[in-house]
Amino acid sequence: MVQTINALTPLEDARAILAENFDLKFSPAVERETGSIFDRVRDKIPEIEWPFYAPLIFQINRLKKEKDAVILAHNYQTPQIYHGVADFVGDSLQLAIEATRVDQSVIVQCGVHFMAETSKLLNPQKTVLIPDSRAGCSLAESITADDVKAMREMYPGVPVVTYVNTSAAVKAVTDVCCTSSNALDIVNRVEGDTVIMIPDQYLAQNTAKKTGKKVITWAGACEVHETFTADDIAELRHAYPTAKIIAHPECPPEVIDAVDFAGSTAAMIDWVKTEKPARVVMVTECSMSDNVASETTGVDFLRGCNICPHMKRINLENVLWSLHTGTEEVTVPEEIIAPARLAVERMIEMSRKRD
Repeated sequence: MVQTINALTPLEDARAILAENFDLKFSPAVERETGSIFDRVRDKIPEIEWPFYAPLIFQINRLKKEKDAVILAHNYQTPQIYHGVADFVGDSLQLAIEATRVDQSVIVQCGVHFMAETSKLLNPQKTVLIPDSRAGCSLAESITADDVKAMREMYPGVPVVTYVNTSAAVKAVTDVCCTSSNALDIVNRVEGDTVIMIPDQYLAQNTAKKTGKKVITWAGACEVHETFTADDIAELRHAYPTAKIIAHPECPPEVIDAVDFAGSTAAMIDWVKTEKPARVVMVTECSMSDNVASETTGVDFLRGCNICPHMKRINLENVLWSLHTGTEEVTVPEEIIAPARLAVERMIEMSRKRD
């Protein structure tokens, strides 16, 4: 019987199956080829663990060339993926833009399912793979296309701005998408003095405080960011009195009011690299803090983060298996592709005009 790896395969079994198809020994050649990668992550991955990851990284980087594949990885991916195998990294907006530029015939999305769908929308003729289809999103799952249609009926003529953290079906019934990077610009650019902004209630509330428009919200939230409270920020201030605290606008407004800086994933990274605080706490997903720390010198990164369980479903083992077998392929119904892609393309175009 041919063994396969799927979403339910335990990690140790997956590695055993991979070992039947690939040489996963930590050889001198592997050490040499992955040495520069380890130099970037040695503060986050203990040296004793590197021989476990390095062969997988070596094989992935070899195989993606053979398969004409490109790997897009979100900032919340683990350092071994972010620094080890990704060709392009970034937040949702950056990855959406990169997806329009790739030449390779295969895209492997190291992120959650809605990100892979977005890549497919922008590249309908390409093969888009996600290493684990269970990598979902609490925010995307909080709203359906029927919910959006019902809101349109309640507020006829009001434009709908939809966060990219949504399914393709939801994007297909919206006017324009946004990310946390460009939410305020998009809201300000759409016509009218009222806008429906869905589904993240906190991003909408934080955006509403900066725009003169009336913003109608939906009761969705990101499970990574919604649990942070103003009391958490007060505790961090007490524990690290000299540290700067920065947060993502998916956090509740009282959290945003209490921190030193709030911005999108990309904005937080830019702020740290520009301001170079001696100590910083990033109130967001833990791997993002690790990845920024690996790229930034002279800044002491302190813990004050949550882990996204969905992002962590993506690992080196299932990335390699995905490349090896062409699984799991992401498809979008034909009738959804055109309207959903239009909403994303409008966002990208508006973002370019902003720049």
